[in-house]
Amino acid sequence: MVGNASRAAIISDRRITGLSADVIAELVTELGPLWHERHRARLTSRPRKRAVGAGAKHRLVFVDRLLATLVHLRHATTHDVLACWFGVDRSTITRAVGEVRPLLAERGCTIAPGVRLRTLAEVIDHLGASGRTGIIDGTEIRVRRPAAGRRDREAFISGKSRQNAVKTMVVTDAGGRVLFGSPTRPGSCADITHARQLGLAKLLADGPAVEILADAGYQGLGAQTGGRVVTPPHRKFKKNAPDWYEEMYERQRTAHSSRRIRVEHGIAHLKNWRALARHLGRREHISDTVQAVAGLLSHQQTADLALAQQR
Repeated sequence: MVGNASRAAIISDRRITGLSADVIAELVTELGPLWHERHRARLTSRPRKRAVGAGAKHRLVFVDRLLATLVHLRHATTHDVLACWFGVDRSTITRAVGEVRPLLAERGCTIAPGVRLRTLAEVIDHLGASGRTGIIDGTEIRVRRPAAGRRDREAFISGKSRQNAVKTMVVTDAGGRVLFGSPTRPGSCADITHARQLGLAKLLADGPAVEILADAGYQGLGAQTGGRVVTPPHRKFKKNAPDWYEEMYERQRTAHSSRRIRVEHGIAHLKNWRALARHLGRREHISDTVQAVAGLLSHQQTADLALAQQR
């Protein structure tokens, strides 16, 4: 395992984990007891020849397991490199990441100390209660090509990027703070189809009055939600448009884009975590990775906002 000096250096340098020391301390306090509880439950749930607590002790304490997972998500560092860094076997790092990543994914997105948004329904309720505007957009994450012979192999080919990818829907507020990262779908799934499958249309039609900004990929949701999803204006003239219409159309499109651009900033911050720039692990884990990173990023954004308000 790493020494105290190395551990302190990792925690103190935000470039390594993407998180401040205060946020990491909160994660340790919150997730440490939960990890120990689940670990003990696994030990007691199977037949044993020795008592719980007997046998070899962990060489990698929980804080090191958390740090290894954060470095892996932030920089896509291989398990072999992390094993050399933390002085353990590669399988120990693999097991640590596999245990900590779901804990991070289950936390949801932090909007205030102790207040979390875990589902899309909670996000819509929060936006309605606070009177804020939400912004949605889909983003693709490159993945490894599925094995030959797999039935849904072609479903992962994105029509936009012509690459094997999965798609997730990101929701931010008007300031660009991440509120939700959805479970992933194969890259061939259209943005509007993904939104419908997540139940966005029903939540907006039956829920509070909320304004949701979206790009042209979501045109059609506005009619289904009573105008609550606002998309760029339709172009009525395909050719030979009057000058006055061209001017009005460009003005409306620019105004909409200037409001919606914040979600692009939020997605860019997500892609700064290299595990989401291109996912090289198992596709079964990508949804947990998206939700874990979205939760971590929103927690840090909330902490930065609170610090800025204190100054």
